[in-house]
Amino acid sequence: MRLALILCVMAAPVAAQDWFLRDDDTRIGVEALDERLRGQVLTFFDDGQSRFFEDDRYTYTYPNGGGVAYGYYAVNEDGTVCVEFINGFSRCDLFVENAGRLILVTEDGQRFPIRPN
Repeated sequence: MRLALILCVMAAPVAAQDWFLRDDDTRIGVEALDERLRGQVLTFFDDGQSRFFEDDRYTYTYPNGGGVAYGYYAVNEDGTVCVEFINGFSRCDLFVENAGRLILVTEDGQRFPIRPN
């Protein structure tokens, strides 16, 4: 019991992560985010592309012929999007809106705006 309590307390900072959000960032609800991503291709300003397939498959196409990474994604209740890549790597990101633009925020605070269609 004591160990479980300690583990819960240790996990609390991860769950409460602020994702380095700015005051004018707006988080997107899980259902709205899923609807916005599923079946879509998002293009970043470096021409990299994230493709979210209807069946939870995910690809990231690197710019300038840099190859393709394959995996599976999930939109989580906290509004994060996590990808498990087939090479064993995984990552979670948060999508927010700011000034009408969709932005991907990484766990370490990097921000990648999405180009409008």
